Amino acid sequence: MPALGAKVTAHYNTQRDPLLPLLQTYPTLHIIQADLADETAVVDLFAALSRSDAGPVQVLVVNHAIADRQRVPVVDMTLARWNRILTANLTSAFLVCREYLKHLRQASSEAKDKAAIVLVGSTAGKFGEAGNADYSVAKSGMMYGLTMTLKNEIVKIAPRGRVNTVAPGWVYTPMAEALLADAEIRYSALATMPLKKIAVPIDVATQIVVLSSTAVSGHVTGQVLMVEGGMEGRVLNKPEDI
Repeated sequence: MPALGAKVTAHYNTQRDPLLPLLQTYPTLHIIQADLADETAVVDLFAALSRSDAGPVQVLVVNHAIADRQRVPVVDMTLARWNRILTANLTSAFLVCREYLKHLRQASSEAKDKAAIVLVGSTAGKFGEAGNADYSVAKSGMMYGLTMTLKNEIVKIAPRGRVNTVAPGWVYTPMAEALLADAEIRYSALATMPLKKIAVPIDVATQIVVLSSTAVSGHVTGQVLMVEGGMEGRVLNKPEDI
């Protein structure tokens, strides 16, 4: 987005270093820290942005999430794990969207005309994911319950405001590369995908830009855009299981 002339604020919680190369490429990038699962921190974050040159926020991209690497079926999942993932992923999204909308109330008419929220979901939110019900439920809640409700509520504050979700499947990121090196995981990722390739970050970022743009997507709201190469579902049985 900085390359397109937007003023961008990048958020982080504990890992600032991955943002530093972006700061070198885009010196106007604004970086801010907050624990988005903490209500006070989220309130303070938007208050700080409203006082800075980076505010007010016109386009909100909700892209944070965590998942537990250990797959645990629902029958064995602890309440502590369930609450931790739901709080970090879904409750935090609620807090961020709520504070964005509160500040949008005070924004200028020009800012309101370009208001947009883009949430980042997952194929897990559509198909489910064995061993990661907590993550799947959090993403599904964002993609459907939250998106579909907010698209009706944002227009009470900004009549042209829009809310959409981009939902990727597997994406080549530093965290995913090690997993995708496992032939079994890679097979599972590609088995029902007609494009037979893993997405790269720009595939997702481009669709976020498209949905953020009033010029391109000014009449698009309440949509869940799947960026998953045409995936039809999850492989339940390995070849040797059939």
